[in-house]
Amino acid sequence: MIPTTILTGFLGAGKTTLLNRILQEDHGMRIAVIENEFGEENIDNEILVRDTGEQIVEMNNGCICCTVRGDLIVALSNLAQKRDAGEIQFDRVVIETTGLANPGPVAQTFFVDEEVGANYMLDAVVTVVDARHAMDQLDQHEEAQRQVGFADKILLSKTDLVSDEELATLTARLARINPRAPISKSDFGRAPIAEVLDLKGFNLNDKLELDPDFLLTDQVHEDGHVHDEHCGHDHHHHDHGHDHDHHHSHHTDDIAAFVFKSTRPFDTAKLDEFLGGLVNVYGPRMLRYKGVLFMQDADRKVVFQGVHQIMGSDLGAKWGENDVRGSKMVFIGKNLPKDIFISGLEQCLV
Repeated sequence: MIPTTILTGFLGAGKTTLLNRILQEDHGMRIAVIENEFGEENIDNEILVRDTGEQIVEMNNGCICCTVRGDLIVALSNLAQKRDAGEIQFDRVVIETTGLANPGPVAQTFFVDEEVGANYMLDAVVTVVDARHAMDQLDQHEEAQRQVGFADKILLSKTDLVSDEELATLTARLARINPRAPISKSDFGRAPIAEVLDLKGFNLNDKLELDPDFLLTDQVHEDGHVHDEHCGHDHHHHDHGHDHDHHHSHHTDDIAAFVFKSTRPFDTAKLDEFLGGLVNVYGPRMLRYKGVLFMQDADRKVVFQGVHQIMGSDLGAKWGENDVRGSKMVFIGKNLPKDIFISGLEQCLV
């Protein structure tokens, strides 16, 4: 399985600067970079491959670059076939989306196509955020919110152009939109390779426990931004489409996150039915969801995760003797009715 990273971020955020540095650095990795230029969305003119006559160009450090203006599935399949035939060598893939792309369909590619699923493993969605312009972009463009909502990792660029206070306000807002993505800096494309590749942030088959940041989700959600006086209790309705603001900087985001926690076990049949219904009704608005579940009569944790209508679950580690058994779930989406999700999940408990 070839680990694959989706690199996303709004126009001008610094994705290509970061990629150029990765492609030129002497790191000993053979990386295939796919510039995913979607038809009408081909408006981001920051291109790595200058010679557009060549579809595949090999860099001097062994990295490979190819520009795709068509079907991503075809491009990934072609690369895998050339690799199997010994024509080209690479051990991981980075897909750079255009600045206005929704990362959702790109991520779904890895779960809907058998050949892609057999050859590639989606490692993580990494989102570059322009610290100087992000507040305005998040206000004006749903794509910018989606890119943050899908992220397994957020890299802040241009932090030298903002004050510490502005940076803290932006960081708090990003943590509210997506509390499970760690945030670090990447000025002038300077981010350690370990901050971009092999994050294991997005793996439906990961047998390991969820990342530690996930377990802090509720804490980040409660403390990561300044709430108004109505935000203290657990079942506060976050209907972000309305005119009331949820923090003092007066930025309402359609895309937001909330957490469900319980120490009571789930009834398997009830939970399956309820989650299936949620995905059918709200799937297009559910960007990411992930959790560790405590199921009735089960001696192992169940790890579940999904993107839009695609949901998967897997057996996790055994519950330890000293573990406090319980479920933790996070949902990130657009105008999701938190009260319906929370009350429905409560009704699935034993």
